[in-house]
Parts: sequence; C-alpha cells; structure tokens
Amino acid sequence: MSTPQAVSTLVLGPSIGTSADSCWGAAAALLRDEFEVVAWELPGHGTDRSPVPDGLTIEDLAARVLTQVDGPFLYAGDSVGALVGLQLLLDVPDRVIGAVLCCTGAKIGDDAGWRERIAQVRASGTASLVSGSVQRWFAPGFVEREPDRVTALMHALGDTSDEGYVAVCGALAACDVRDRLGEIAAPVVAVAGGADQVCPPDLLREIAEGVQQGRLVVLDDVGHQAPAEAPEDVAMIIRELAKEVP
Repeated sequence: MSTPQAVSTLVLGPSIGTSADSCWGAAAALLRDEFEVVAWELPGHGTDRSPVPDGLTIEDLAARVLTQVDGPFLYAGDSVGALVGLQLLLDVPDRVIGAVLCCTGAKIGDDAGWRERIAQVRASGTASLVSGSVQRWFAPGFVEREPDRVTALMHALGDTSDEGYVAVCGALAACDVRDRLGEIAAPVVAVAGGADQVCPPDLLREIAEGVQQGRLVVLDDVGHQAPAEAPEDVAMIIRELAKEVP
C-alpha cells in the first residue's frame, strides 16, 4: 500500500455524545499506517474531563484543535466534528489542506430542538438520550450487525458529562456558516449517510455545492455515524482526498 507523501497529519473530530475512539476508532485503525492520526475530544466527552468552558462556541472548539496539531493537516469529522472542520477551513485556510466532512451541515438543527435537548439533559442526564439515539443514529440493521460498536457508542454517550453535552448543544445552536461556504477554497468531500435522520443528504449537498471545490458522496445504508458504520468506505474517501491535495 502506498503512503501519501503530501499529507502526514490527519485530524479527526467526533460527533456530539461520542468519544474519539467510539466514533473514529474503526476508521482510524485502517489509516494509522498511512497518516499521523490526531483524534480530539469534545469537552466533557471521552477522555476529556477538563472544566467545561462557559459560552462554548464552534470557534472555540476549532481553536482547541489548533493547540493539538502543528503545520498543515488533512481534516475529517463527523456531525459537530465536521462542523468544526468547516470552521477551521474558514479560520485557518492555510493550515487545512482538505477535509472529509461526514453527516453534518453548515447549520445543524434549530434553536427549539437544541433547547429541548438541553432541557432533557439538565433534567435527566445524558443517559436519558441513549434509547432515542439508537433509533436516530444508525441505519436499519446496523445494531444487529455490529452490536459491539453500537454498545461502545452508547456507553460513550452515557458517560458524557451533562455539562459537556449541554455546552456543545449551545455551540451547535449558535453556529450557522451557510453564508460563508463560498469562502472555502480547499477541496472538500461531503459524505452523507443515505439513512441519516439527523443530517440528511441535502445538508451535505448544500456544503458540496457551496464550497469552491466540493463533491458529494452518499453512502447507502448508513445513518449518522458514518465513520463507525462504514469505516472502510470513509477510510477510502480520506485516502482518495489525500492523493488529490497538493
């Protein structure tokens, strides 16, 4: 297997309510021989148990990523992790040489929905989200095919601190970069899950058509957790993009 020469660092961003390992572990395992993989955690998620900052924004999350990586890098993210990728493409266009953005949108959800989610977590904790997330996150049949992967994701959700989850909800509610997509010049692959109920393919199409160099890939029989549901496909898309960047 040839190793991409122009790209050595691959930064991976997880979705809300997951850890870097539960979201990206299967895909990262396929890529570690080809890239220096840097997977970051959301506040209060996974191994990150540092104090959760007040008034967290997507810009703050992008700034946190930049403290963990030097030089230029290829970026891949899922859901909010991908939205952070869009922010990085806007904030440091000289650093992000290409991005694979999975199961996301330039604007995800609406304020009312995020307020309802915040209220639920404050009242009943992140464990109360597990049952509904099993229904929303995965394409039909995936729970039966990959029970261990589903269990890891659900454990990560239940282990996420209430404060961390609420903070990321607030950041998502406040973020809308739809009117700035045209500023993004680096190549972007928008990866949609054909069965994604949270971020349907139209949201990914909007990104692919809005940036200067974008294309849409729709993965059939995949829901909202593409890196966990289809790690081989996502890894291949990352490899292909790595070959294209200068």
